[in-house]
Amino acid sequence: MRVRELTQVKRAVVKVGTNLLSSPEGIDMEFLSRLCAQIARIRQMGCEVVLVSSGAIGIGARMLNISEKVTSIKMRQACASIGQPFLQYHYSMQFAEHQLVSAQILLTPEILRNRRSYLNTRNTVETLLALGAVPVCNENDSVSTAEIGNAFGDNDRLSAMIASKIDADLLIILSDVEGLYSRDPRKHPEAELIHEIKVVDETIKSIAGGSGSTFATGGMRTKIRAVEIASRAGCISVIASGNHPDVLPEIIEGREVGTFFFPGKRESQRSRWILNAHPAGKIIIDEGALKAIRQRKSLLPSGIIAVEGSFPAGAVVMINDIAKAVPSFDSTELQALMGHHTRDIPSIIGNNRRDEIARPEDIVFLAEQ
Repeated sequence: MRVRELTQVKRAVVKVGTNLLSSPEGIDMEFLSRLCAQIARIRQMGCEVVLVSSGAIGIGARMLNISEKVTSIKMRQACASIGQPFLQYHYSMQFAEHQLVSAQILLTPEILRNRRSYLNTRNTVETLLALGAVPVCNENDSVSTAEIGNAFGDNDRLSAMIASKIDADLLIILSDVEGLYSRDPRKHPEAELIHEIKVVDETIKSIAGGSGSTFATGGMRTKIRAVEIASRAGCISVIASGNHPDVLPEIIEGREVGTFFFPGKRESQRSRWILNAHPAGKIIIDEGALKAIRQRKSLLPSGIIAVEGSFPAGAVVMINDIAKAVPSFDSTELQALMGHHTRDIPSIIGNNRRDEIARPEDIVFLAEQ
């Protein structure tokens, strides 16, 4: 068994899904106990851990004796409300067996989208880790319809965004399969496990499954997307089976477990925040302005053709379909300024405002993802 270079890993995000946590009775207590014991062990190895746990909706449904898949928004909210405290209680009890304190953090896309609330959340996580606690994160499925289904999209994406935002060294996504295979192993027994991947390219994405395939829906495709997000933060990723004995310590020890993804170049925190934020609107610009921002120049009002949506200054918006940006003006102001020269800003909007709509550091091209 080859050994991977993971000696520098000091902070890891571990994601565990519903399929591993759930049992016909609600929670698979044997798995939960084993998971918490492994997290305790890798903490002793000098690695801080943030746990991202799915399962609240599924566990709540089982507690209500619902056997079929829950699709109603209201019912999913109700199931999450019942399942989340039950799940957190058992995490607290299991971590206490190892003299560890756990903390609950429930997130919505709006929290991570807003710069101030994102920084507050990051500070909370940093403080909890400094205190020796284990933050247990989940999507706040019980409070808003927007957060269920297609907001973060899945907890794979959420775990990658957390790894990116807290500068984790390692993202571990635990699944019910050993890692990424050359083909769907559930359909093709001859499929081979891919041990290492240097770059997630179109070939890897096609192996993970296209939209609508049984294997990809809520499965490997979302995990590969999560790996891409983590890679931009210079974060190593490993997809492995949660049913593998001692999977977490073996990964930290550098053993060849699951599929190992090499990290990409670490981008700035601000660039990652812009890239990962859901756009609040859109600015359409002309070819001249597009050429200018590609040359790392500022976006000026003269290049704006149209403004779509209603958004405040400082919100993340799309630029055409090729970039995201943080404009220093709101949508109403932009509509008034579009097509005008920079010197017209004081007469239209007022004095003491920026001369540019967005500076180069406020613009990130999607191709850089």
